[in-house]
Amino acid sequence: MTEHPFAITLDVGSSLANRTGAWRTERPVYVNRMPPCNDACPAGENVQAWLYEAEDGGYERAWRQLVRDNPFPAIMGRVCYHPCQDACNRGQLDEAVGINAVERFVGDEAIRRGWRFDPPPAPTGKRVLVVGAGPCGLSAAYHLAVRGHAVTVRDAGEAAGGMMRYGIPAYRLPRDVLDAEIGRIVDLGVTVEQNRRVDDPVAALAEFDAVFLAVGAQLSKRAYVPAGESARILDALGVLHDVAEGERPLLGRRVVVYGGGNTALDVARSAKRLGATEPLVVYRRTRAQMPAHPEETDEAIEEGVRMRWLSTIAYAGSGRVVVERMRLDDNGFPQPTGEFEELPADAVVLALGQEVDRSIVDSAPDIEVDHGTVRVDAHLMTGRPGVFAGGDMVPSRRTVTDAVGHGKRAAREIDAWLGGGTPTPAARPPLATFERLNTWYYSDAPATLRPRLDLARRASTFDEVVRGLDESTALFEARRCLSCGNCFGCDNCFGVCPDNAVRKLDEGHRAGSYAIDLDYCKGCGICVAECPAGAIEMVPEEES
Repeated sequence: MTEHPFAITLDVGSSLANRTGAWRTERPVYVNRMPPCNDACPAGENVQAWLYEAEDGGYERAWRQLVRDNPFPAIMGRVCYHPCQDACNRGQLDEAVGINAVERFVGDEAIRRGWRFDPPPAPTGKRVLVVGAGPCGLSAAYHLAVRGHAVTVRDAGEAAGGMMRYGIPAYRLPRDVLDAEIGRIVDLGVTVEQNRRVDDPVAALAEFDAVFLAVGAQLSKRAYVPAGESARILDALGVLHDVAEGERPLLGRRVVVYGGGNTALDVARSAKRLGATEPLVVYRRTRAQMPAHPEETDEAIEEGVRMRWLSTIAYAGSGRVVVERMRLDDNGFPQPTGEFEELPADAVVLALGQEVDRSIVDSAPDIEVDHGTVRVDAHLMTGRPGVFAGGDMVPSRRTVTDAVGHGKRAAREIDAWLGGGTPTPAARPPLATFERLNTWYYSDAPATLRPRLDLARRASTFDEVVRGLDESTALFEARRCLSCGNCFGCDNCFGVCPDNAVRKLDEGHRAGSYAIDLDYCKGCGICVAECPAGAIEMVPEEES
């Protein structure tokens, strides 16, 4: 091409005089920021990455990206309380992206199409024992197996799943879904031994190179409730366990559940399905203070569960309970009022929290228990080298998602220890905040609500209540993602640059496929202002 002394053409490189980079005091730089959804996920999922794959219908690619961090997308798409959506920037524009719904769709597609995990690498020769086949233990087993370690899981229960099986009713988590996702882990070569209690984890080191304690909180907390000899008082976890095993606990038609968490609501909703006329939840604080998730509370009320807030059980007798009205003091704590009321009750179910059976560490003097949990260091190792602990056994939030994240982290720590080192945490990029986005380019697109089973069937069966999205709505929901803080290949920067200084590195629209030609960029910042995702920033020339 002949070069001319003046800019008589728009072709890039056509004029020596067009090279205006020397005018610049700042230059644009492509950045990768932390999406708020990723930042909020307790399981450490790269949410934005798998949503990006799902946006064009690449559901298997999305699933494979997702299971790098979480082997249970179909389970998590049902039982996770989606803190990612609470953090989603789109919630400040119209409504948060239905991440949890898309995750469930992708997970269900994997089950329907029979997708399997990639084969593990060559064996490392190391053997790891995982104690507990709940979400934390199974997650650790998966992440250890994909690193090439031989993993054995030992569990005292009849079937794998822990609280996913025995604490979450089938109307929230169908058992075929649970079995399918556990089955994939077994297919990796993980050995799962049921009805196999471990009493001495230190002694197990004679057989294994490392032990991970992941016993779930499956014991109900004890509480004193004044009661007559003929009062029928049950614990919530025992009721849910019986229901999961196909048994019908003797609850009667008038059931009072004492507690305010998700377990209390699960018991009340299960009682309704077992024939209770008007199950009643008694909680000593207000609804706003209930630890139960708001969606669970709404569904329980829809199904006919009655709520008695600011109340406590003062006495339980034969066929009745006496409740006392409470009031909140200036600090928000409930205080008695001396006002009592008698209510009919065939059974009282206590749902006042759960704790871990810590007897597994009683015979291990090097493993310390502090305030009901096992003491571990920054690498989740107990005081006995080679014995690690996580999930409900250590201080943490007791959710399935947190447990899965703990299992992944434990696998990383155990793998590093077996290799003679410690894992190096990746540097966390700065958060992609809403203020950095250019939302002018996004049209309003309200979130898609998941359909629910009709009330008549909900009250009489354990069929799944919340249904999944179909393919068209899942695709729509995935495309609502704003790709906060990361390039998604929209071509905006390429199209708006007045100096044609943005170069496409390849054809098509792909994330990260652009570069700035600094010979022509004069630092005007238009590309930064017009980037929808906030994935470009201006930096001083001397910092480049």
